[in-house]
Amino acid sequence: MAYPQTDVQTLQMSFEDFLKYDEHTCAEWINGEVIPMSPASDRHQNVSGFLESILRIYVESKNLGLIRSAPFLMRLNKNKAREPDLLFLSNAHQDRLLPTYLDGVADLVIEIISPESIGRVRNDKFSEYEQAGILEYWLIDPIRKQAAFYQLENSHYHIIDIHDGVYHSKVLTDFQLKESWLWQDPLPNVLDILKHLNIL
Repeated sequence: MAYPQTDVQTLQMSFEDFLKYDEHTCAEWINGEVIPMSPASDRHQNVSGFLESILRIYVESKNLGLIRSAPFLMRLNKNKAREPDLLFLSNAHQDRLLPTYLDGVADLVIEIISPESIGRVRNDKFSEYEQAGILEYWLIDPIRKQAAFYQLENSHYHIIDIHDGVYHSKVLTDFQLKESWLWQDPLPNVLDILKHLNIL
């Protein structure tokens, strides 16, 4: 399936001014440019909300750290700040959390592909997250019903093969995700998933 390409106009501003930018506008800051994000689809939001619900309860019940969802800014370096769909920040890195953004990288980042974002998340963000040292990167494509799970080893991302259809997270202690959950329509009941994960 081909994804359409879209052109967007960008604004130029400093990071300090970007932090004062309309907080209800989904945008990223790359090399001094404000890159606006297109509105998310219903399927995108549904998958994102499903994962956020499961992960937030799992992380809080295990006292592992915190989950944040877009729009919440993660500053990778002095020139780039991204807004992942979801991120996990471990207890060990809570000092990176500031009132309005994450000053440094998360331990886990999840991006859910939309038609306009395919090149950005598969290419730009992949290399940026790898270089920044984000330990796990989940790339989920609800349209093609494909998911790729990457873990950082020796400063490079390696895709994790999941022959049994279950992904075992490295940074989320004992967390297991059945890829098939993501493609069900309707999505599984969150309470059923939490019971499966022995949370309820």
